[in-house]
Formats: sequence, structure tokens, C-alpha cells
Amino acid sequence: MLKRKQFAVIGLGRFGSNVCKELYQLGHEVLAIDANESIVDSLKEFSSHAAVANATDERTLKSLGLRNFDFAIVAIGEHIQPSILCTLLLKEMGIKQVWVKAQNIQHFKVLEKIGADRIIQPEKEMAMRIAHQLDSEKIIDYIELSKEYSIVELVATKKISNNTLVQLDVRKKYGCTILAVKRRDEVNISPLPNDFIYQGDILVVMGHKNDIKRFENRGM
Repeated sequence: MLKRKQFAVIGLGRFGSNVCKELYQLGHEVLAIDANESIVDSLKEFSSHAAVANATDERTLKSLGLRNFDFAIVAIGEHIQPSILCTLLLKEMGIKQVWVKAQNIQHFKVLEKIGADRIIQPEKEMAMRIAHQLDSEKIIDYIELSKEYSIVELVATKKISNNTLVQLDVRKKYGCTILAVKRRDEVNISPLPNDFIYQGDILVVMGHKNDIKRFENRGM
């Protein structure tokens, strides 16, 4: 069995609520925190514990046992200051991983300086994925790993159909790697050099953004 983790989700707007529900359904222990009592009540059945609390008060956070949590997700809504203060308190309390939703670039920069372990910009990330899908009919999904590297799901075209991976030689020609091949309901997570690619297969490709783009435009 997978080890249950302890997560504190602070701020139960649309983003925080969905994170809370998903983590709980995955079998983890989740403490849901928000200043709004009605919102907290609505999440009681989707969390291990739910509390109405001011997340910018250090005593309150300690009284809820936050020091015993390894993970905290700060998803406080529109107001930047409470998000920053809460993040700072959590880091000072020694929580190993504090992930924070940022509202804008200024918020992002401050969170970066005070030590947030990961800064999430859901609207920007979703917009980027949609833009890449709109940019090319070959792209099914797009995940940015860094400013330079990404993972992309590409639909195999007729041009590369009935070729093996070793014949395509994507790594040598384009500098990117095919991590997996999806065919209908089956996923091959360790494709072999002699495995064939057919039109309509979905290739999970990782590499530098420029290299993936070259493979998409020239190789497919």
C-alpha cells in the first residue's frame, strides 16, 4: 500500500477545494482550512479534518498541528498579503514542502524570495497548454518542465507510420526522447528500439522546446 501523506490545504476557493478533494480521494490525510465557515462545512466530507481559521495567525496554525505536516498548499484567494504571510509562517515552522498559488508576477517574485518550494499559476499553466494545443493539431497535451524543457504528447502522422523507433532515431536526429507510446487504451511506458509506431499513436516526447518543435515540424 502507498504511504498516506499529510496535507494541509489553506484557502478553499475553486482551486484549493479541488486540490483538497483530489488528495482526499487519493487516500491521503487532508486538513482543510479557510476563514469562511460555510465553505469549510462544504468540504467536511471531502477532507480528514476541516477548520475555520485565520491562516495568518501563527498561534492558530500551531494549534491546528501544522508543524506535524510535511506538505502545505496555500491557495488563499484574491488578497496577496495573507498568502505571503501564511507562506512565511509555514516555512518558519519547518514545513518541508510549501506550494503556493500565485495571483500575478509580483506575487510570484515575493513568494520566490521568501522560500516557497513551488509556485503555481494555474491560469497561466492552463493557458499555455491550450495555446500549444491550438498551435498544432499534432499536440494533444503539453507540460512545461522549465523555461527550456517540456513534455509533449504528439499524434503520430502517416509520415512516420510503420517505422520502428530505431528507424526514426528521434534522439540522434532531433535531440529529444520518446518516453512512452499510447495506442488506444494501452500505454507502453518502456518502448523498445524495435517497437513500431503507427499513425494515430500518441508519442510522449521529452526534450528541449526547440528540439521538440523541430521533430514536430520536420520529423512528423
